[in-house]
Amino acid sequence: MSERHLTWGGKGKRLKYGLIILVVVLLSGGFAFAVWRAAWDEPAIDNPDFRVVIKTNEFAEVFHPAMEVSAAGGMTISFGEESLETAAGEKEKFSPDDSRFEEGEGKIRITAKDGGEITLHNIQRAYGTPSYAGVIELRAAEDGLVVINELPLEKYLCKVVPSEMAFYYELEALKAQAICARNFAYLHVKEPGYPEYEANLDDSTRYQVYGNCQEDAFVDQAIVGTKNQVMRYWGKLATALYFSTSCGYTTGLEAWGTEADEASRYLKSVAVKGEDGDYEAELPWYKWKIQIPVETLSSQVSANMETDLGTIQDIEITKTGDGGIALQVRITGDKDTVMVETENKIRKALGGTGAEVVRQDGSIEPGTALLPSAFFTIEKDGDTFVINGGGFGHGIGMSQSGANEMAKKGKNCNEILTFFFQNVKVETEE
Repeated sequence: MSERHLTWGGKGKRLKYGLIILVVVLLSGGFAFAVWRAAWDEPAIDNPDFRVVIKTNEFAEVFHPAMEVSAAGGMTISFGEESLETAAGEKEKFSPDDSRFEEGEGKIRITAKDGGEITLHNIQRAYGTPSYAGVIELRAAEDGLVVINELPLEKYLCKVVPSEMAFYYELEALKAQAICARNFAYLHVKEPGYPEYEANLDDSTRYQVYGNCQEDAFVDQAIVGTKNQVMRYWGKLATALYFSTSCGYTTGLEAWGTEADEASRYLKSVAVKGEDGDYEAELPWYKWKIQIPVETLSSQVSANMETDLGTIQDIEITKTGDGGIALQVRITGDKDTVMVETENKIRKALGGTGAEVVRQDGSIEPGTALLPSAFFTIEKDGDTFVINGGGFGHGIGMSQSGANEMAKKGKNCNEILTFFFQNVKVETEE
């Protein structure tokens, strides 16, 4: 069959459009049945160059006021038809008004002379000052510098997987994570998140975290061991969502206000349990409790919702979804009442109070801007609201902790993935 290829942004950025297949079968009596297969576009699984927007500290912004870079073996800096080389370890500074951007039509590309990594000194990540393989491309924009890291997609995964899953997890769990991350990346080959910069996505939780942890040799085994493996559902790349820890159940896309259709049936609620019960039953985040004074919660919810509710009188979960997740919450104050829908908005509405989270093992975690999950119950006890919940994260797709516990019990990555994503197929493409 012939194929039509559309190219975007270099090697591997091609969308394949299979010709529509029309099979006509003539049967006795002159009846004809046509089998019509609609074409779809899918990226080639061929380790393309992948482009990642590198955000500022805390992954806060796209635009950097300036950037200082270096490489242990020196750098080659290219702009237009010109280039220059730096000595080993020598730092080079760039600002949006650098004259080299004019010669390079708004772009400067930097590579390490020895094929090593390039350090970005204006950024801090969890492990310190980050460095990146491949090419660093700087673009001058009205609001500052845009920093783009261009490298092979498989190499990109080497700093995604350890940033999204603990490096000490079981190898089969890390393999499952690698396949999920690969699926996610290829979906953004198909649909780039930053077309204005010819970039596929950024390095934050808006997509999947990249470069917050260093590359790890054990994690690399999981990536190499699953090279070119992806999950498909009825021939199409599956959206491989994942989260930290379940409370014994996952949920479906309804948690985000999206109705499940035939194309997303694999993202449905599952009971995360085996023959011996819930896989994560002994983990700290399996259950948790938060106690918040009424006055504190009233003030914070009013701020979060940008409306003056007054003193909160009652909070009621008015709708739940698969697995028991809260889908709709009514918050009644003595001045106003609000309805909050979808897991993220509910977690945000009730978060940010500073109240400690007591996990089931007695350990205490500081409160954050979001509740740990939307799997919870809430009741008023005198002048305190008590929230009893379980799990950590949005609850859709694969539980990373659950995957690790399954691997400990001998499950392989294929078994893990087909457990969390119903009826998908894990395929290796050459």
